[in-house]
Amino acid sequence: MLHVDQVCKSYPTAEGLVAVLSGVSLDLGPGESLALTGESGSGKSTLLHLVAGLDAVDSGTITVAGTALGGLDDAGRAALRRDRIGLVFQQFNLIPSLNVAANLSFQARLAGRHDRIWAAHLTEALGLTALVHRYPEQLSGGQQQRVAIGRALAARPALILADEPTGNLDEATGDAVIGLMLGLVAEAGASLLMVTHSERLAARLDRRLHLRAGKVAP
Repeated sequence: MLHVDQVCKSYPTAEGLVAVLSGVSLDLGPGESLALTGESGSGKSTLLHLVAGLDAVDSGTITVAGTALGGLDDAGRAALRRDRIGLVFQQFNLIPSLNVAANLSFQARLAGRHDRIWAAHLTEALGLTALVHRYPEQLSGGQQQRVAIGRALAARPALILADEPTGNLDEATGDAVIGLMLGLVAEAGASLLMVTHSERLAARLDRRLHLRAGKVAP
């Protein structure tokens, strides 16, 4: 489902180029979950953004669901995100002017794959049935993150990318949110790549990959 081969990425600074990723490789199979761990600055979020096509590699290759990102232009990468990838961020990134129901269905409608039965199931499973007419500002952090998870899954993507999805939540709420996300990702048959600082949450996924100074730690 995901193949990352010898990916390198540097960014310019006043002192010159700084290498963030130096030859990172990983594979993620269909339906498999992988936790990406490491200290701040180790390159975790950079790698996630490269896999999402939000930035381009300096060298190496990334293939998502059989499609090589290097052969895509900006429009092609946007189409891949729309059709094959679900994104969950630490910042919930809900659309303030849309209610819960509209936020949940937003990406699925963009992809032309809105399924009312699946959307209703997600709404119920995420405990959002009584909240569908509320707007993001009327929700708690945990409720907003559940909406964000539902939105990412609504189009039944092949790959879910989650960047510190519990970073803004207390421990109990975060545990509950992760439990819901893992169950629904498995039900959807999607693969999951999740960045987390939490060893406890990482242990709940199938595998773990640790980055240290831009490289895969042995």
